[in-house]
Amino acid sequence: MSAVGARRTLLTALGGAAGTAAAWELQRRRDGARVARDPEHELLHRPLHGRAQEVVSQDGTTLHVEEFGPADGPTLVLAHGWTCQIRFWTRQIQALSPDIRVVAYDQRGHGRSGRAADDEYGIERFGHDLAAVLEATVPEGRRAVVAGHSLGGMSIVSYAGLHMGEVRDRLAAAALVNTGMGDLIQKALILPVRTPLARVEQLVGSAALSAPLPLPAGPTPLAHRVVKYVALSPDATPAQVAFSEELVVDCRPDVRGAVGGALTRLDLHAAVARLDVPTLVICGERDKLTPPEHAERLHAELPRPLGLLRLPGGHMGPLEHADRVSAALRRLVGDSR
Repeated sequence: MSAVGARRTLLTALGGAAGTAAAWELQRRRDGARVARDPEHELLHRPLHGRAQEVVSQDGTTLHVEEFGPADGPTLVLAHGWTCQIRFWTRQIQALSPDIRVVAYDQRGHGRSGRAADDEYGIERFGHDLAAVLEATVPEGRRAVVAGHSLGGMSIVSYAGLHMGEVRDRLAAAALVNTGMGDLIQKALILPVRTPLARVEQLVGSAALSAPLPLPAGPTPLAHRVVKYVALSPDATPAQVAFSEELVVDCRPDVRGAVGGALTRLDLHAAVARLDVPTLVICGERDKLTPPEHAERLHAELPRPLGLLRLPGGHMGPLEHADRVSAALRRLVGDSR
């Protein structure tokens, strides 16, 4: 190639790259404008003013806990999911804390909680963490309603399996939201169609969940669309998608990978029978991460099921259908008094 030809090729490549960057930036701004116009954006970013405390778990891990609402009200404990933090429950805290004592905590390695003391993120540790939170926040002689989303629901069942002798003394009822107890990779619906290469899909899925890959610090058009496709339904609002993206980006990459790796090995079905309190199951009809078949099996295995609430959304039920989830939790607390 001549010098002139090489220069022309280089200029063409640079021009193409500049055009791509400009289009990327334009799309980012358009996404941001749609988010800013969404009325839910303001609701999701209202400051939460909780009474904070630190709780030390069985293995020495420090957990950040916040309490909202009247100190003498009925207690509802909220456990968030993988890559999330306390503010995932923003809409429920806003709706319920005027008359319910809401206790929410950051899972180990998430939010303002410390990293695992021994770098262990197996599901058993999350069960012990919940036990420590209940011990520290539920007054002697009283019981709490617990609600867990995704990993939070798994934490509740893990707790029941490990601490079955105290379940009825500590818990009045439970809600398991957008969660599953095993076969998470095998049953996920991330790919639009199932292929004959099931083993390959599982290997790729396991690698993706456990990879401690860093993510861009701010919102990007690609991340916005990936998060929406994987975790929410097509009907999710721009603010709901952006908020979910913020949560994922804020999670430490090494923790995200370590917990994701543990979830690929999850099998809690034997522990479900030990959650011997009235339990509501909530699922999303378009949940790709924990499809409804997880909820159906879970509901069938529970010793005291209260019902299966199906929402027309994706994996982020407490965000996508905040009012319906809040109303269901309010009824659960009221019926448990």
